[in-house]
Amino acid sequence: MPDPASPAASPEAAAADRRGQMVTLARRIAPGFALSLAVAVVSVLAEPLTGRLVAAVTGRAVSVPAVVIALLIGMALHGFAARPRYEVGMTFCVKKLLRVAIALLGLRIALGDIVALGFGTVVLVVVSMALTVVSGVLVARLLGRDDAYGALAGGATAVCGASAALATATVLPPSKSRDADTVFVVVAVNALSTLAMVAYPSFGPLFGFDDRTLGILFGASIHDVAQVVGAGYSVSDTAGNSAVIVKLFRVFLLLPVVLGIGWWFASRGGGADKAKVPVPLFAIVFLALVVVNSTGLVPEPVRGAVGEASRWGLLVAIAALGLGTSVAAIARVGWRHVATVCATTIVILVASIAGLLLLR
Repeated sequence: MPDPASPAASPEAAAADRRGQMVTLARRIAPGFALSLAVAVVSVLAEPLTGRLVAAVTGRAVSVPAVVIALLIGMALHGFAARPRYEVGMTFCVKKLLRVAIALLGLRIALGDIVALGFGTVVLVVVSMALTVVSGVLVARLLGRDDAYGALAGGATAVCGASAALATATVLPPSKSRDADTVFVVVAVNALSTLAMVAYPSFGPLFGFDDRTLGILFGASIHDVAQVVGAGYSVSDTAGNSAVIVKLFRVFLLLPVVLGIGWWFASRGGGADKAKVPVPLFAIVFLALVVVNSTGLVPEPVRGAVGEASRWGLLVAIAALGLGTSVAAIARVGWRHVATVCATTIVILVASIAGLLLLR
């Protein structure tokens, strides 16, 4: 038996051993994390420059989101990043840092804002989101894609674009194509959101929607928060405020959507009675922060700092995802992948317009 008094058995030695392991792990994580962070920083610096370049070419002020730039830069550097020294850090960003960033999104949402929407709007949003997720799976099957890709496309379209795509990917069955599929969905929903930001304001006169109703349409059907804000405030403050509140309600529903998708895949793996509902820690923290934010006791500087930390965490995770994905893998996705995301976009738009017409 080891001597209890020996250095190997002492609490001090055990603590020193744990510290040594943490330092070793940090050193292994550092190269991949630093590379992902560098790509994220470059993407933020390039965002306004890219926007001005697109405006100069097209004559329209269309901003290319930093998240898309980070993905594209990462994919361009895949050959350089595909080395063992970067692998651990990039995996940490995609799996661990991502969950922290998603959890912090909860501090952007208050239950009072959701109540203020009214029962009809809440039902409209929930039903249109459910139809979108289901349609993603059905269209994927129809086009010969697997259910996991359909759920990924449907979840990203239904909730909040890139963040939802990354969160949904965490509960999907492992596959060789999952990372490439996730990157493609992130790029696709951002591109479609930008088109929606430009095109959807014309639906006001077309359907006779006032500014508040038009804002609800933007919040209920456009994928990414930035484009929802752009579309709403391009019409009026009233439209912008309505759009943001509805959009944040969709972000709030990230938790049940991800858990529902995860439960469905788990139940198919071993029978619904044996399936374990996946409740990741980030989802619990997300919900807890929504409750905390609803108290009104969180100072605005704290909310701002947490929101910025979440934004950077998501950006670094997406940069790492791009660094780990080859352009060849994206090129292999084919037109069926494109058609699936376009179909889910059409479904949530049509469902939202139909619901608003019924509520009018």
